[in-house]
Amino acid sequence: MRPYKELTKNELLTVKAALEEEYKTMEAKGLKLNMARGKPGFSQLDLCESMLDIINSTSDMKTVLGNDTRNYGDLDGIGEIRHLMAAMMDVKKDNVLVCGNSSLNIMYDTISRSFTHGVNGNLPWYKLDKVKFLCPVPGYDRHFKITETFGIEMINIPLYEDGPDMDMVEEYVNNDPAVKGIWCVPKYSNPTGISYSDEVVRRFAALKPAAPDFRIYWDNAYCIHHLYEDTKDEILNILDECEKAGNPNMVYIFFSTSKISFPGSGVSAIASSLENIDYILSHMTVQTIGHDKINQLRHARFFKDIDGLNEHMKKHAEVLRPKFEAVLTTLEAELTGLEIGTWIKPRGGYFISFNSLPGCAKDIVAKCKALGVILTGAGATFPYGKDPEDSNIRIAPTFPSVEEMEEAAKVFVLCVKLSSAEMLLKNME
Repeated sequence: MRPYKELTKNELLTVKAALEEEYKTMEAKGLKLNMARGKPGFSQLDLCESMLDIINSTSDMKTVLGNDTRNYGDLDGIGEIRHLMAAMMDVKKDNVLVCGNSSLNIMYDTISRSFTHGVNGNLPWYKLDKVKFLCPVPGYDRHFKITETFGIEMINIPLYEDGPDMDMVEEYVNNDPAVKGIWCVPKYSNPTGISYSDEVVRRFAALKPAAPDFRIYWDNAYCIHHLYEDTKDEILNILDECEKAGNPNMVYIFFSTSKISFPGSGVSAIASSLENIDYILSHMTVQTIGHDKINQLRHARFFKDIDGLNEHMKKHAEVLRPKFEAVLTTLEAELTGLEIGTWIKPRGGYFISFNSLPGCAKDIVAKCKALGVILTGAGATFPYGKDPEDSNIRIAPTFPSVEEMEEAAKVFVLCVKLSSAEMLLKNME
C-alpha cells in the first residue's frame, strides 16, 4: 500500500469502505480491554506475593541497628531501605529521604511546601504574582495536574529523542525569575520511552537560573525498568553533575517501588543535596511522626540488596516484553509505509507513545472506545489536557495479557487507518 497521502480520492474511498466493514466485524466481538493507565498486570503483582510472608507475628521487627520498627523513630527511613533506595537512585545514603507509598505524594508536598513556606529561605510562592513551570511534552499527566491544581502557569517544552529542547529550557530558566521548576522523567520517559542524553543532563546541571529557588523535578520512576538486558539505557547522575557545576541544590530526584512491588503499598523516596534534605526534614518533623517502617523493613528483607532487586526486575521484564512487542509488531506490520503515524520503540519503561496525523488523536481514542478498547484520553500528555496538534496517544500495554494486547493492537491500527482516511478525505473537500 502506498502512503495514504498519495492516494486519489477514489482510492481513499475504497480503502475507507473496506476499513468500515472491518470496523463492523470488530464491533461485533464486544471487547472489553482497558489500557488507560500504566498498571502492573496480575502476573507482575504475583512476583512479590511472598513479600507478604516476610513479616509476621513471630518476626524480629528490629533493624540492623537495633531500632524497633513498631515504634517511633527513623523519621528519614530505616537504614536498610535507605541503602537500597540509594543504590536504586545511584546516590549516597545520606542524600536519601524515605517517605510513604507514593512518589507523587512527595512531589505534591514539595510544591505545596514551596507555596506555603518557600524553598530554603526564599519567598513563599503564594506571595509571588506569577509562578511558572516548564513541561516537556508529551509528558506525565499527573505531573501536570499537580502544577495545574496550584494555579501554576505551565509552559510546553518540546521533547526530542535525546531529551527536552534545552535551548528553550535555558532561555526560560536563565532569564525568567518566575520559572521555578521543570518536570522531568529522564529515563524511559512517560510516555515516549526516550532517555536523556549525557549532553542534555550536563546542560541541565549547568543552568544559571534567574530564580534562586528554581528546582529540577527529576522523576526517575523508571530508572531500573529495563525491557532488554542487552540494550539498557543509561543516564548520567544528575545530582553529581549539579555538584560539579556548582548547583548542588538545584535538583530533587523522586523514586518509588510502585511498579516494582505493590502499587499503593510500596516505598518512595526523594534524593537531593544535604541542605535540601535537611530543609525538607525540618518540615516533615512537624508534618508526620514517621512513615510505615514495617513496610520499609518488609521491602528491605525481600529484595535484600541492589543485586536482588535487579534480579527481580528481570522477572518483570520477562512479563512485560511480549506485551510491548505485541503492540510494536502490529504497528510495524500494519502501518509502516502508510505515513499516518510515528512511534518510538522503547527499551524500558511502561508506555509506547504514538503520534497520529494532526487532528486525529481524539477521534482514534473515541473509535477504540466504541470497540471496547479504553486508552488514555487524547491530550492527557499535555498541560491542561490540550494537545495543540491533537496527535499524541499514550499506549499502556502492561495491564492486559499478551493475547489481549494482540487484540487491542489490531483494534488500534484499524482505528488509526480509518480515522486517517476520514481526515484526508475531509481535507480534499
